[in-house]
Amino acid sequence: MNIPPENEKFCQICGKPAIGIEILGCCKQVVCEDHASSFLKNLSPGEHLNAEACYYVRY
Repeated sequence: MNIPPENEKFCQICGKPAIGIEILGCCKQVVCEDHASSFLKNLSPGEHLNAEACYYVRY
């Protein structure tokens, strides 16, 4: 899924400001605090986590 950078500022689920991106296998999702997984929430701003087929980027 290609998301233009200007659309990566808002959660794809509810439209609130996004805190980061979760890439789960072949699916990419921009999420807010409410919809983020605990993996993404536990990252500090600017950090990323590579966990096998999943990749998390905290803004």
